Amino acid sequence: MSSNPYQEDRGNKDISIGNPKGVGTLQPAKGLSNKKAAAAGTPFLIGENMTGGYGNGPDILHDCTIAVEKGEIAVIVGPNGAGKSTGMKAVFGMLNLRKGRVVLDGEDITKLTPQARVAEGMGFVPQTANIFTSMTVEENLEMGAFIRTDDFADTMAQVYDLFPILKEKRLQPAGELSGGQRQQVAVGRALMTQPKLLMLDEPTAGVSPIVMDELFDRIIEVARTGISILMVEQNARQALEIADKGYVLVQGRNAYTDTGKALMEDPEVRRSFLGG
Repeated sequence: MSSNPYQEDRGNKDISIGNPKGVGTLQPAKGLSNKKAAAAGTPFLIGENMTGGYGNGPDILHDCTIAVEKGEIAVIVGPNGAGKSTGMKAVFGMLNLRKGRVVLDGEDITKLTPQARVAEGMGFVPQTANIFTSMTVEENLEMGAFIRTDDFADTMAQVYDLFPILKEKRLQPAGELSGGQRQQVAVGRALMTQPKLLMLDEPTAGVSPIVMDELFDRIIEVARTGISILMVEQNARQALEIADKGYVLVQGRNAYTDTGKALMEDPEVRRSFLGG
């Protein structure tokens, strides 16, 4: 991961919650046979020149490209309605691409279903409805391991190390937790699949600044294990502080792409998207 002073001083470099080969234990899902080898030199993840929308509706993305290298944090920011979450959903296979491709770890997965992409090593945490409120914290984590056929006790222990409050509340219904704790459950459940790529849609929505900082700390720790992070965030300034790469989208198009630090220092980006 590229050097970032904000990251170098934070987090625990010792945890190892990822699996560099992906889960690798699930029978191929429908559509898995459609994958093709990607060209050499392709980023670890890239949604390249993506154009498309939902169903038969109009295009929301227009030649949009989003990429992240292994162990890096990439952040998608922009105004409301810019297509940020749509871009992430396109990477996860939740809408039709009329143009472009998605490549993960050297394989073209454009034709794969979302469930097949999970089997290939993608973990996705939606902004809302991302936990089972009537189940306990531990049952939520167990649900996250639904594609695993091996013993996932060590992974659960690592999730509890990453989020100690979840271990304390492991027998409590997840619906009784605070907003920030619910987000920790959602992220923990996604990590139970041992993903190669973790995608987070507005992970700090509705939480306090203190909780936001804590969640960002944990995201940094996850990236340090070698898992790539792709994140959509409304708190653009704070997100770009921890980002190796940032994408500013406007009306479904790439407006600015650079390192998080460079975007923070760009006068036009600061004036238009960061409040000056």
